[in-house]
Amino acid sequence: MDIAIARLEAWMRDYYHKVDHDIGSSGVRDLTMAELQTLCGFELRDLEPMVFHDSESYGGSGLRSALADRWTGGDVDRLMVTHGSSEAIYLVMQLLLEPGDEVIVVDPAYQQLHDIAAARGCRITRWPLDVRNGFAADLTLLRELARSGPRMIVVNFPHNPTGVSITPAEQKELVAIAAEAGAYLVWDHAFGELTYTADPLPIPATYERAIVFGTFSKSYGLAGLRVGWCLAPPELLARMALLRDYIALYVSPVLEFFAEHAVRNADRIVALQQEHARGNLRLLREWADGLPELVRLSPPAGGVTAFVEFPGQPDVVRTCRRLAEKHRVLLVPGECFGDAYRNYARLGFGGTTAELTAGLSLLERVLREDAGMVVTNG
Repeated sequence: MDIAIARLEAWMRDYYHKVDHDIGSSGVRDLTMAELQTLCGFELRDLEPMVFHDSESYGGSGLRSALADRWTGGDVDRLMVTHGSSEAIYLVMQLLLEPGDEVIVVDPAYQQLHDIAAARGCRITRWPLDVRNGFAADLTLLRELARSGPRMIVVNFPHNPTGVSITPAEQKELVAIAAEAGAYLVWDHAFGELTYTADPLPIPATYERAIVFGTFSKSYGLAGLRVGWCLAPPELLARMALLRDYIALYVSPVLEFFAEHAVRNADRIVALQQEHARGNLRLLREWADGLPELVRLSPPAGGVTAFVEFPGQPDVVRTCRRLAEKHRVLLVPGECFGDAYRNYARLGFGGTTAELTAGLSLLERVLREDAGMVVTNG
C-alpha cells in the first residue's frame, strides 16, 4: 500500500521537541499529574492494587462505562477504546472502504481523515469551506456533491485547523444529507467539547450510520495518554476488534485508569481549560488586530487553533522554518493541510499564556523582517 507522507506529523517530528514556544499544536495546555489528581480526586497509591493484566479488546469495562455514561446514555455496545483517535480512524477507513468508493471530506482537513482512504484506492471529493466567508460551511454545496451517492462523508466541527463550527440546525441538515445519500457520516469530535460562541454540538449518535471519533488530547490536556474512543455500529466495532488483533490488541489498563477518572470529571477539566483558552484567544485577537497589514485572522468558534493568513508573505513554509530553527517557536504551515493553503499557518493558542505571548512576539518580528525584505526587493 502506497500512502502519502503525513505532512503535519512529519513537521512535528522535525520540530515539536526542539522548540521552546509552541504556537502550532492543536491541544490545550497539558495537565501535570498533580493537577489531574486534584481535579479528579484520586491519589497515585490508588494504583497500588492494580495487577498488570491485559485489558479487553473493546476497552476496559470501567472506562467504557464512563464513556457510555457521557456519550450514549449508558450503551457500552457502541463504544470502543482506542490508541488515540488515530487508531480508530485507521481501523474504520480500512474496514469500511473499498477501491473506487467515493469519500467526501471537508477541506482543509487533518490528513489522516482522507489519505488513508486515498491509499485504499478511494476517490476523494473535497468539500471546501468558504474561504471568502471566514471558512463557513456551505451545506448547499455539500448537498450537490452528495448527489453522487458517496460511501462516506467526513467532517469535524469545531474544525481543525480553522476553528469554525456549524449551528445545531446545520448539523441536522448535514446528517440529513448523509442519510439521503445513504452514506456513513464520520464525525471527528476531537474539538467538540471546547467552544466559545455556542454550546457544544451533540454527537450525531441517533443516525444509524454515524461514526464518531473522540480523544483525550485536545480539550482535556492529556495528549500523553494516547487514549481515544470510537462510537460506531456494534457490527463495525466487532470487525475493528478483529483487525486490531494484528496491530495493538488493547489499550494499557494503566492508561485507562487515568482516562476513566478524566471522563468522570470531564466537565471540571474542560471548564478549566476553556477559561484558560478564552483568555489566550483574547490575547491572540488583540495581537492580530494590531497587525492588519500582516495578519488576517478569522476568530475560531471552538478548539484552540486558528488558520491565519499572512497576506503578501513570500513563503510561509520558510517563515515557519525560520521560527523553529532560529527562534525555537513552533508554527505549522498551512501546506500541511493542502497545497491550496500555502499562505496560511495553523496557530495554536492552547498552551501557556507565557509561551503564546513569547511566540507571537517572535512571529511578529519575523513577519516584519520579511515584509521589509519584500519592500526592499520590490
